[in-house]
Order: sequence, then structure tokens, then C-alpha cells
Amino acid sequence: MRCACIDIGSNTTRLLVAEHGPGEVVLRDVAADRAFTRLAADRGADGSLSPERIVLVAEVVATQATLAREAGATALRAVATAAVRDAPNADALCAAVLARSGVVVEVIDGDEEARLAFAGATGLLGTPPGPDERLGVVDVGGGSTELVCGTTRDGVGWSRSFRIGSGVLTERHVRGACPSAAELAALRADVAQAFSALDPPAVRAAHAVGGSATSLGRLTGGELHPASLDRALEALCSGPVAVVAERLGLHPDRVRMLPAGIVVLGEAARALGVPLRIASGGLREGVILAMASG
Repeated sequence: MRCACIDIGSNTTRLLVAEHGPGEVVLRDVAADRAFTRLAADRGADGSLSPERIVLVAEVVATQATLAREAGATALRAVATAAVRDAPNADALCAAVLARSGVVVEVIDGDEEARLAFAGATGLLGTPPGPDERLGVVDVGGGSTELVCGTTRDGVGWSRSFRIGSGVLTERHVRGACPSAAELAALRADVAQAFSALDPPAVRAAHAVGGSATSLGRLTGGELHPASLDRALEALCSGPVAVVAERLGLHPDRVRMLPAGIVVLGEAARALGVPLRIASGGLREGVILAMASG
């Protein structure tokens, strides 16, 4: 079964088309697309999504739905996360997407986002964990962050969702292309405060998903530990955003928001008590695995 997921996030709108792979390959990617739609930007005073961003996302979803059909997808699910669920005019975006492409958008809450991210991360591990082996998953998006603990047998046993993400924190604290020392300190204090009351269960290992983690893989390799995160931050602030983006093969918007993502990932690793490994799967893969299984 070839399935498609369109993930409407705070920073990007992303398509994944995948099917069950041969042998031990859980999913085989067939097609993918990403557009920096920055839905969380240009909000109204009450947090409403801007009409221009709504039109942009509707156009992108229409294009991605066409790509999914051309790639042979027989089922498609579109999900929207923090930027949409927190907006008082979320219905306007869903209506615009439906009118433009016929795609129904499902606005998922933080618990469902955590469950799907956990399923996608753990379902695509190269070495499957034991059924009772407790793992952590950290999903850092543009508008929210989810911390999840669970097992592959029982699923999610503990999760928390926070209204902090790379985009939200960058808009809140960073005025220039890269955070100053004072802005970086403010970022860390903000995230530390958000996580201060956390008491997650002990985990054997933890995995990071989301745009920040995936992009950091180009700078750090597969594991995110304090030294590698510090090196990544230094690389991101080593020149003008456009120059750094071209050198690293990243979108300029991603380069500007990654320092905040680094801070969240570092604090999440500290809260869970283990380094984070960059996962191969996340929310979109979790959606597709759920669709393929029935």
C-alpha cells in the first residue's frame, strides 16, 4: 500500500509518500517535497493566521497532493500541528485547503502529535528495540516541542507538549541573524524554565525528530551531545545567514531558527538524562505506518 502524508507545520509544509519496503525495510520512501511556508509568521494580534499565509499553504498542499497522486499514493492524510491548532481562525485554513485541493486537514492535538512522532521514530529504528525497552523521543517543531517516553509493545506511556519551538523562540528572543550571547542566555533560560518541572521516566536511549534534528544531522552526524551541539551553533553563526545556508545546503530560514532548536534539543537531552540520536522517522512516518496498518 502506497500512502502519503502532508504535514502542515509552523515552519514547513511537507509531503512524504512511502510504502512498505522489501525484507526488513519498514518503509520505502517514494517521493517527498518540502516548502517553507512559515505559517506561524505574520500572525494577527489575536494569534490569527494571516490571509496571505493561508493562501500560500493552500496552494502548497494542492501541489503536494498532486505530486502524491502522481507518485501512486492510494491514500492521503493531511495533518496540522501547533501553528494551526493554536490559531483562532484554524477553520479558515482548513476551508481554504479543502476548497483549493479537496484535501481534508486534520488538526491534531499535542498528545496525538507525540504518539505519531513516537511511532515513526521507533518504527524505523535500524535495530528494533526490545518490546519492553523504554525509549524517549523528542520532537522539536517550529511551534511546539513534544517529549515522549514509551515502549514498542505498549506505545506511549508518558508525554508532554510545550508551546516552544524553533520558530516561536526565535521570534521571541532573537533580533538579528544569529543570537547574541545575551539572547542565547535568554533562550536557554526560557527553555529551562519550561522543562523545570519535568520528571520523565528513565529511558535507555532517546531519539530526536523534526526539522531541527534532521538539519543538524548535516553538522553533527547521528548523535546530538553537548560538544556537537556547541560546534553546530558555532558553524551556524560563522557568517551571514545566506552564506552559511549555501555552505551547509540549508534554507536560510532554517539556519536562522536552528540555534533555538539546538537549545531545545540540548535541554531535552538534559531532562531525559541521555544524548539524543537523530531518528530516521518522525511524525509523517508515524502517520503512514498507521495508515498502512489499517
